[in-house]
Amino acid sequence: MAVQEARHGAGRGAGGGPGRGSGSGSGQGADPGAHEGGCTCGDCPHGARAGHRRAVAEFLAKRDELASGHGLPAAVAHSASASRQWVSDELTQSADLVAERGRVEGEAWLGRLWRYTAYAVWGAAVALLLVQALTAIGAGWTAARTAGLLAALVLAGLLTGAAWLHRARGGALAPVIGEDNRLSTSRAVAAGWVLFVAFAVLVLVGQLAAASAHRSRDELINGLELARGAGVVTVVAVVCGIAVLVRRVVGLRVLGQRLQKVRADRPRAADLLTDDSGRGSFADIQYVVISGVALAFAAVRLARRPSQLPDLPWGLALLVLVSAATYLAGKYAEGGRPVILSVVRAREAGDLDAPIRTGDDIEIRGAGFVPPGAQTADRLSRMVVRIGAVHVHVPLVPVAGGFSNPTDAVLTVPVPVDVEPGRVEVQVVTAAGVETNRCAIDVTD
Repeated sequence: MAVQEARHGAGRGAGGGPGRGSGSGSGQGADPGAHEGGCTCGDCPHGARAGHRRAVAEFLAKRDELASGHGLPAAVAHSASASRQWVSDELTQSADLVAERGRVEGEAWLGRLWRYTAYAVWGAAVALLLVQALTAIGAGWTAARTAGLLAALVLAGLLTGAAWLHRARGGALAPVIGEDNRLSTSRAVAAGWVLFVAFAVLVLVGQLAAASAHRSRDELINGLELARGAGVVTVVAVVCGIAVLVRRVVGLRVLGQRLQKVRADRPRAADLLTDDSGRGSFADIQYVVISGVALAFAAVRLARRPSQLPDLPWGLALLVLVSAATYLAGKYAEGGRPVILSVVRAREAGDLDAPIRTGDDIEIRGAGFVPPGAQTADRLSRMVVRIGAVHVHVPLVPVAGGFSNPTDAVLTVPVPVDVEPGRVEVQVVTAAGVETNRCAIDVTD
């Protein structure tokens, strides 16, 4: 009742206080003809990016204000449980606004990305032309240089067309964006090798079309022999197989609740080197680095001998295979199901030791309660604790710079009065929808 009265009072107040912040980013009281914070009209100062940044700034200001103990209505200030619920509800509403603004900004960013991918592709083609022109000084222009330039133009045209067809999903990057809206390391590495091999074959095709002598044509055809390109073919087969296998492994682990996946707002380049929480991942980093070094070596070999597929040495090919196996093993090892280890009665300073009663706070100790990538307030507010037949939403407790509840290892929730006394089971449902094991507790009158 106190929380409801505080909400109504905050809604009637002209000055607003913290109860007004959850709707301040939606343009209330503004000119009806002005753009809202969620518009996506390009360079408009009130566009998606500006709306998202404004919502984030307002949320952080509100969180820090409530963490310092300011902004609480008088109707709930006398009750610790009522004030905590009011604070959690206010932060949840503001976090939902931030999440909505982030979703709109992510969609707008993906819609613009296809142009950037097209610019990058054609920029690479221009860079190749400049390199060929500089290296041709003194050595002269050859048919292989013409074939390489034509191959680059063909690939650039194909990638630009694909980017336009997938312009709503990130352009040419659409095939390497995973189901969780992050850049996939395995798909990016496989795409790099596939594009390189396609470029190498197109270079041979161009030279073969321009060759007039039978001996030259026979030499170019022999350049496609398996004995010369066995290393490259093996690496391409393995990295493509890893990309398909990783998608299957991750999907099965998510369905089996052995891996928690939370969708990102938008893909970022850092996804290639980090895990879902943004921390550097050794398996991903070593896979990208070793594959990049091997690709650079193969590119140099193609430049030196454009009349055949790059003969990647078996030592380097084996190094790429070991790196791919390490990456796959890392995908099998990551994650894990959240688990409850114990449930105890939360005790504040000065409280007497007592059994768990309705209205008390309980402390749930375990691991894996906050999935990687779910550290934002809108994700944390989705956590639910089942106490018997009652579903309790985990309250958000703000502190300077973050939240003290919930955390990955400890959750604190109240025992509602609707819980029947006796032996009941406690279970946590994380933001990813994964359920923990059940832990039984005794609730007394």
